[in-house]
Amino acid sequence: MSDNHYQAIVIGAGPGGYPCGIRLAQLGIKTLVVEKEYWGGVCLNVGCIPSKALITAGKRVKEIQAAGDMGLVISGDVTVDMEKLQAWKGTVVDKLTGGVRTLLKGNKADMVQGTAKVTAKGQVTVTDADGKDTVYTADHIVLATGSRPIQIPGFAFADGPILDSTKALALTEIPKHLMVIGGGYIGLEMGSMYAKLGAKVTVIEMQDQLLPGFDPDVVKLIARKLKKAGVTVHLKAKALGWEKTKDGVTLELETSKGVEKLEGDYILVTVGRRPNTEDLGLQELGVEMDGPFVKVDKQMKTSVDGLYAIGDLVGNPMLAHKATHEGEVVAEVIAGHNVQYDARTVPAVVFTDPEIAVAGVDEPTAKAQGLDYKVGKVPYAAVGRSVTTNETDGFYKMLIDAKTHRVLGVTIVGSHASDLISEAALAIEMDAEALDVGLTIHPHPTLGEGMMEVAKAALGEAVHVLNR
Repeated sequence: MSDNHYQAIVIGAGPGGYPCGIRLAQLGIKTLVVEKEYWGGVCLNVGCIPSKALITAGKRVKEIQAAGDMGLVISGDVTVDMEKLQAWKGTVVDKLTGGVRTLLKGNKADMVQGTAKVTAKGQVTVTDADGKDTVYTADHIVLATGSRPIQIPGFAFADGPILDSTKALALTEIPKHLMVIGGGYIGLEMGSMYAKLGAKVTVIEMQDQLLPGFDPDVVKLIARKLKKAGVTVHLKAKALGWEKTKDGVTLELETSKGVEKLEGDYILVTVGRRPNTEDLGLQELGVEMDGPFVKVDKQMKTSVDGLYAIGDLVGNPMLAHKATHEGEVVAEVIAGHNVQYDARTVPAVVFTDPEIAVAGVDEPTAKAQGLDYKVGKVPYAAVGRSVTTNETDGFYKMLIDAKTHRVLGVTIVGSHASDLISEAALAIEMDAEALDVGLTIHPHPTLGEGMMEVAKAALGEAVHVLNR
């Protein structure tokens, strides 16, 4: 058999592709992973990891500024050295991306750098940086090529002051006025971060609420916090165009009050992401699509035998941990195991201030689906640990089946929501009842106690809040 033949080839080494390659190799499958640009993908290099590094820095600034409430006197203003901050962010990225290559090599998966295309069934052609083509064959091919930011007409990312998320994460200066087009989770994460670092921030959203699709109770709290932080929000507004000025840029937008003009130095466009399905050979192979996404079944199989797709290619939610799970599912399927992807267990997290985390169904979804449910809600202020950290904005909300009391979904908005939601995801995955969570003794004083209390609240048995 040719040295260029593999049992499995994974195209893309992002948070879906590299775990898929590692798990395939662990299962004894001869595996090749092909990466075009970033080992670790957008997430590790110019997405999740660098953004959370900068968001953490912004949070530290806020904590220092609020330290006086605790009697901690800090003389002088907090200053931010953006070049040094960017250098620190770079060290974080380098550690993690280097780890990806080490793990693939350590698990005996082969790696190739280049642009891959499926040129026939079971055949992949890889073009290297010098334009040389190498043909590989495989019994199974996994597509994990991710997504890219959507550009809107008139706002090309090639223009200096027009930023996508990648460019926004690489700024070596704090914007005087950052104008954000798009009030979804990426826009609010980035906008909130720069506001904490000292920038004036304005958010422009076409719909009638920020974070479209999220629980209105969550959105109200986030909107109130943004206002308190000095972030200006325009709802039901549309960006019309922009032009350069002597001191920066002018953004023209249409609002309910008519056409307005904003002066600033950068415009960040965050209106969604588009799957990277072009130039993969999908059309020639006759792969069935679902709009812009690749259509797959619960084992991530496409309509073409031996071809799989995972991550952002297969639709929302476009989340790194979803891609990782799907990659591991595919590896097990290729190894002959009968496993399936379970969408119920995928939590979503937004690193705003405060953080938002959702697992399972939220209340608007439950209402829309006509589910018969009970709900418990506990404010952060009722949890002792929250009070001791001086971060009492937020709440825990749990939905349970009205008859079986099984946990249907949990929404948390508040400090460390991203760390707390995994317990909810576990409860949903194992079909736990609210009583299982409520009877689990949580240590005191911790934010985790809120999960215990909200489970009891859903049952009408809470002791630290009044039951509904």
